[in-house]
Amino acid sequence: MKPNSDYRRTYPISWEQLHRDSRALAWRLLDLHYFKGLIAITRGGLVPAAVIARELDIHLVETICISSYDWQDKKGEAEILKGVDGDGEGWLLIDDLVDTGRTAKLVKEMVPKAHFATIYAKPAGRPLVDTFVTEVSQDTWILFPWDAESTFVQPMAGQGR
Repeated sequence: MKPNSDYRRTYPISWEQLHRDSRALAWRLLDLHYFKGLIAITRGGLVPAAVIARELDIHLVETICISSYDWQDKKGEAEILKGVDGDGEGWLLIDDLVDTGRTAKLVKEMVPKAHFATIYAKPAGRPLVDTFVTEVSQDTWILFPWDAESTFVQPMAGQGR
């Protein structure tokens, strides 16, 4: 997280929690209807998509490749690197997180009929998602396991406010 960022909190996610939360999302999607395939939004949606594809027994997996977050600057322009054919009808669209909704709006324009599901949703992007598991505050930086490594952390009480 950048020192001068808009984020006041950090919510670290372990691999185990990400797996549990991905399965919880699959559980919510299980009875909706049959999906002919799954579209993962890269890169964040790749790991959850793999878990969800397994749980829902989906073998047809596609990707939409968008670069919108630079690890140093979250405000970069979204760049479509790879799209998909069609309007998304019958497809399940998976991402790890909907934050401001900028990427979600772009993707929903590409595949407006896809069912859009994320594990985590922030208030600004939540209206764009059809299904999600956990809502977190807009000022929280979700630290995914692929962006972190295990180190000692000082107890909260000793960090001063």
